[in-house]
Amino acid sequence: MPPATPTAPAPARTVTPGDLPCVETSHGCISTNPDVTEATLGQSICVTGYTKTVRPSTSYTNGVKKKLLREAGIDEAEIGQYELDHIIPLGVGGHPRKLSNLMLQGWDGEDGANKKDGLERKLHNMVCAGKIALADAQYCIAEDWGACASELRAR
Repeated sequence: MPPATPTAPAPARTVTPGDLPCVETSHGCISTNPDVTEATLGQSICVTGYTKTVRPSTSYTNGVKKKLLREAGIDEAEIGQYELDHIIPLGVGGHPRKLSNLMLQGWDGEDGANKKDGLERKLHNMVCAGKIALADAQYCIAEDWGACASELRAR
């Protein structure tokens, strides 16, 4: 089983024009989709099936996964143990392809993708119901998704 992965991306990132628009967090600028704004929710993320229209192909995501596995010193044979995670999920307006919004995440464990997926669905539903602002949801999950989940449980 792969080691637990952090709940937030570790290295600080420098903001570059290619990352914009982004959510500025304590660990860098996390790219968002410029087509998703409060004004476009009804034509973007809140439309059933929207994420299928922007999700990158498997050939793209597997290529990025292999690159990140090599950079992390993890054998490519372990590729199935990891998801290529959108730090800000597509359903909350994260950029589908920018590397600043992508990281490896193990599937299982306390910080695993299986656990984060529930938070992603909850934030999406809250944004589309007008219970949380898009920018607040994006910041919450990008800054520290574990703390974000705890905060939402307390509501």
